[in-house]
Amino acid sequence: MFQHVHPYDIYIPDGTEKLIIGTLPPPRFSFGKLKKRDVNFCYGSCDGLLWPLLDKIFDLSLIYDNSKEAVDQRKEFLISQRIGICNIVASCRREKIESSDLGMKDITLRDIIVQLERHSSIHTLIFTGGNSKNGPEYLFRKQLRKYGLQLECVQDKIPRIHSVTWSNRRILTISLTSPSSAANRGIGSNQLYKERKLNDPSYTVFQFRLEQYRTVFCSPSNPNKSEF
Repeated sequence: MFQHVHPYDIYIPDGTEKLIIGTLPPPRFSFGKLKKRDVNFCYGSCDGLLWPLLDKIFDLSLIYDNSKEAVDQRKEFLISQRIGICNIVASCRREKIESSDLGMKDITLRDIIVQLERHSSIHTLIFTGGNSKNGPEYLFRKQLRKYGLQLECVQDKIPRIHSVTWSNRRILTISLTSPSSAANRGIGSNQLYKERKLNDPSYTVFQFRLEQYRTVFCSPSNPNKSEF
C-alpha cells in the first residue's frame, strides 16, 4: 500500500462562480515525475481531456508542457471565466500505483461545504465524473449526508443535474462524462453516443464530451436566477 496525496492546493480565485470537482491526478504528479507533455497543474495529465476540451471551446491556444507559462495560461483562463478547481480527495491509500477511482481506499476528503461557506459567489459545482463508486459525485453525496443534506434531481440525463440548498442559496451540481481516457469504454456503450455514431460514422468520443462541456462551461447556469 502507498499513500497517494493530492499534489495541488485548492484553487479558488476571488469571485469564482463555478467549481470543478474531480478526485486525484495520477500518482506521478505526487511523485514529481511528469511526462514531457504533462502540465504541472490540476488536470495536467497529457492523457486527460479537460484542458484540450476547454482549449477547443474557448480557442485558448494552450501550451502542453512542464513550463510555468503553461500553468499561468490555465490560471489566467480560470480567473477570466470565474472558475475554480477543488478536487474532493485530499489523499487515499492504494495497493497499486495507478489512478483509478475504484482503487482508492481510506479516502480523506476535502470539505466542499466549507468551500461554499468561504466563497459565497459559487453557484455551480461541476463534477468531472458521475455517481459510480468513489467518483466525485458519489463522494460529494457521502459528504452531504454528514450535514443531513442530499441532492435533488433536476435533470436525469447526460449531463445529470442536481441541486442542494445550503446557507440560503441553491447550489447546482452538474456531472459530466469524465475527461479521463478510461471513460471511453463507457461512452462507447452509451445509447446516445451509439445513435450519433450511427448517423455520423466520423463522430468521436471527444465530440461527445465536447457537446456536454460546451453547454456547461458556456452557460451562466446560476440556479438563483431561475435558469433551472
